[in-house]
Amino acid sequence: MFKHYAAAALLAAVISAPSFGADANAGKTVFRAQCALCHSAQKDDGGGAQGPALIGVFGRPAAANPAFSYTKPLKASKLVWNAATLDRFLASPTTVVPGSAMVVAIADKNDRENVVAYFQALKDGSFKEAPPPEGFRPPPSTAAAGPAKGEADWKKDVPGRKHRIDLATLPAPYDTPSASNFPKFIDKPANAKLSVPAGFKVDVWARDLPGARAMRVAPNGDVFLSETQTGRIVVLRPSADGSKAEKVTTFAQGLLLPFGIQFYPSGSDPKWLYVAETNRVVRYAYKVGQAVATGVPEVVVPQLAPTAGGGHFTRDIAFSLDGKRMFVSVGSSSNVAEDMPKKTAAEVKAWEADHALGSTWGGEERRADVLVYEVGMDKPGKVFATGIRNCVGLTIQPVQGDLWCTTNERDMLGDDLVPDYSTRVKEGAFYGWPWMYMGKYEDPRHAGERPDLVGKVTAPDVPYQAHSAALNLAFYTATSGASAFPKGYVGDGFAVLHGSWNRAFRTGHKVVRVRMKDGAPTGEYEDFMVGMIADDGNAWGRPVGAAVAKDGSLLISDDGANLIYRISYKP
Repeated sequence: MFKHYAAAALLAAVISAPSFGADANAGKTVFRAQCALCHSAQKDDGGGAQGPALIGVFGRPAAANPAFSYTKPLKASKLVWNAATLDRFLASPTTVVPGSAMVVAIADKNDRENVVAYFQALKDGSFKEAPPPEGFRPPPSTAAAGPAKGEADWKKDVPGRKHRIDLATLPAPYDTPSASNFPKFIDKPANAKLSVPAGFKVDVWARDLPGARAMRVAPNGDVFLSETQTGRIVVLRPSADGSKAEKVTTFAQGLLLPFGIQFYPSGSDPKWLYVAETNRVVRYAYKVGQAVATGVPEVVVPQLAPTAGGGHFTRDIAFSLDGKRMFVSVGSSSNVAEDMPKKTAAEVKAWEADHALGSTWGGEERRADVLVYEVGMDKPGKVFATGIRNCVGLTIQPVQGDLWCTTNERDMLGDDLVPDYSTRVKEGAFYGWPWMYMGKYEDPRHAGERPDLVGKVTAPDVPYQAHSAALNLAFYTATSGASAFPKGYVGDGFAVLHGSWNRAFRTGHKVVRVRMKDGAPTGEYEDFMVGMIADDGNAWGRPVGAAVAKDGSLLISDDGANLIYRISYKP
């Protein structure tokens, strides 16, 4: 019996021990670069709260933080975060826990060992802080800021309610404390319902789609959907009346965090399906009506940016109306480039001469950018526009041909900073991140660093309430079909707001109509589909993507409830 206990104790010690030579401080560096956008590991370390706090995670059961809404698969996993389990999970989260919302792996074994050593050293009190990297500025304390201002604005959401964010009257940074208020995802309450304008109706079109994200509609009406968590592209074939998805087929799998998908060329007979993975672009041969890929993908762009890690891992893709240019969005690695090395004015000038106005460097090189590639030409891509923190959704305006970005802006400056936005993206333009925001405002975390950028920042066209988490924009194009919207909707956009976490009073979790006049944005948007926030402030819906179906209905994907809604119109 003693031998069994001794063996068990030895095994436990081996499982709990970090690898020989692992460096906890090196692990903290990896954590800051790879994980801190979503997680904190130490008190006041400036980490985000889009994911659960990892303070004291070593030795803790998985899904043990009662303040965070974990996925059902992680809750059921029965994992305990010791050294061996952390190493396996960080190497491939969705392999260890299929259906986990944690999808960003730490591929390098040494990096994983160092991160595990960091967690363990924090747990046992042996961690000794190395000096911060040169130029690092800890986030300013907001302890002196006043309490949250206003009220639960989402309770006023109603279809047709108009919004306009005045960039001239934004509050000062830290006007309120930086909130950590992630919603618990709950089952739909019995009395909850989605509200849309009169004449419209919302139904569930498809269910059981793990992490349903971006959608594109094929010429025959098939809906292609990216499942970032599972690494799949699936095809949903509509029923004869379009009211539901009749069949779901896996078109391709084994992809690394796929998000953006696009048919090429546009029109009735595309030959390719392009897919944007987290750091490359591939394409599959395609014939209209095809539901399963017939071969391995061809690599079109082998590497988008020198670094693929960090918190923003989705990439979207769009083609110019003439088909000659391919645009790819690449989000930043961090919240506000906290660890980016500093450069002198002369070094910045030299860097921009070889890159573009507002280009970032270090771990943020070719990040927070929109890149452009000449289709059919074997040339490296160029930076098309800079300073766009996380352009989740790329959209081409159908008639005008303008390129649009729908963007998650930065966090930790207070409840009403910084507004998210959708905007036309101009070639060579700089949109502010990380030094500036909304045209003329300097981020206090980079105070005095770039006086040369004053007057050179392009302000966005349609700002949304801060922390709404704007993810996608679809322009409404249907002029016929059994479920087509009234003609006044044609040309307007529908923006999808995933929902806030860095705001004391929740916002988002809805679809809004972006108003246009003569093809140009008015700067105004209005609520269109609302009701996903329960009375207690938690959410039962997290909308992501939007697409106009062949019958004129509007499809909305939801990666919280793992389904697709269909919004139809009948007078």
